[in-house]
Amino acid sequence: MSFTEELKWRGMIHNMMPGIEDQMKKETTAAYLGIDPTADSLHIGHLVGVMMLKHLQLSGHKPIALVGGATGMIGDPSGKSQERNLLDIDTLRHNQEAIKKQLSRFLDFNSKSDNAAEIVNNYDWMSGFSFLDFIRDIGKHITVNYMMAKDSVKKRIEGSDDENAEGMSFTEFSYQLVQGYDFLHLYRNNNCKLQLGGSDQWGNITTGTELIRRIDGGKAYALTCPLITKADGGKFGKTEKGNIWLDAERTSPYEFYQFWLNTSDEDAQKYLKIFTVLKKEEIDTLIAQHADAPHLRILQLKLAEELTITVHGKKEYKSVVEASKILFGNGSKEMLEKLSEKTFLDVFSGVPTFEIEKTVISENLPLSDLLAEKTKAFASKGDMRRTVKEGGLSMNQEKVNDSEIVVTKEYLINGKYLVFRKGKKNYFIVKVKV
Repeated sequence: MSFTEELKWRGMIHNMMPGIEDQMKKETTAAYLGIDPTADSLHIGHLVGVMMLKHLQLSGHKPIALVGGATGMIGDPSGKSQERNLLDIDTLRHNQEAIKKQLSRFLDFNSKSDNAAEIVNNYDWMSGFSFLDFIRDIGKHITVNYMMAKDSVKKRIEGSDDENAEGMSFTEFSYQLVQGYDFLHLYRNNNCKLQLGGSDQWGNITTGTELIRRIDGGKAYALTCPLITKADGGKFGKTEKGNIWLDAERTSPYEFYQFWLNTSDEDAQKYLKIFTVLKKEEIDTLIAQHADAPHLRILQLKLAEELTITVHGKKEYKSVVEASKILFGNGSKEMLEKLSEKTFLDVFSGVPTFEIEKTVISENLPLSDLLAEKTKAFASKGDMRRTVKEGGLSMNQEKVNDSEIVVTKEYLINGKYLVFRKGKKNYFIVKVKV
């Protein structure tokens, strides 16, 4: 399939200018996607654009990731009701380096071929541009009427239903000109003839194609992807904790895996097309298998596998799969001991936790005293002993056969946790204060 055909069947095209297919048949075409480095990590909301670049490279064309050091200092008004906080140069540079590392998991920057991926930073060419030079050489080619007609500008100036909405500063108003110049610069210096982006970027992108036409008499193109939504109408990529990040310190591999694993059937089917490079035939087969046995959650498991391996690697994937087994009673003590403390806490998030002083562990107390008196996890010693006698209590994934066993520090996971399961599903944690 051609690049555009690939995106079409995957549901990744919202709008595109005519002539793109002819351009890409004619020659290896460079295309760029802008990413504002407002954080030191990408989140999954960025992945649609990144996957567009990946498919572009797989189809033989050249992806350019533009890390917006300059535009990140302005703030894109598209889809926002308030002006973004501006970042200083040191913060931007730090963020850019972190983003580069994440992009390399999706794009091949080391290829010897003509379509090796490239990273550029618009701060490198905008920082030396004086204000007077910019308004003389660039600003005079685009009318205020043209800029005011853009949806991103109209919505902010006319106001919205948001009671906190503010007007638009000149800084933000100039954003589309700065982004437009990026396209002109890459057109001239990198032979870039296509810009990719989200549907909210259409106005900014077409300003760039217009600048190229008016100043250089050239032909450039725009292609945007749709806003990704959830089947229930909720916002994609958001949880109660906020964004799902690609950085393991912000969102642990376990949380990342669980996010994809917990998607609905309808969303999993859609996301497999958008966020993986699996072929149409393989996805169709997975969909058919899932329809025959939806309880096996074949789509969700494959989706979580593909994304977790891509972002965090096979080793982390195997670790989170094992961690996921723990709550279903299939894990072992060895599995618990292998977990990092962060993953451990993610696995048992929301599980009742009882805290005890460190000295309690050294008091040689029987388990019945620990659970019935020191923690009140059981109503009484008799209740605890009955549960043990009936085979209904496990500690650190191993069945408890003696209610009077003495718990020493050697039993502690990560030096401070005991994991108990009462019955098949009722977990609770005893945490030693450190």
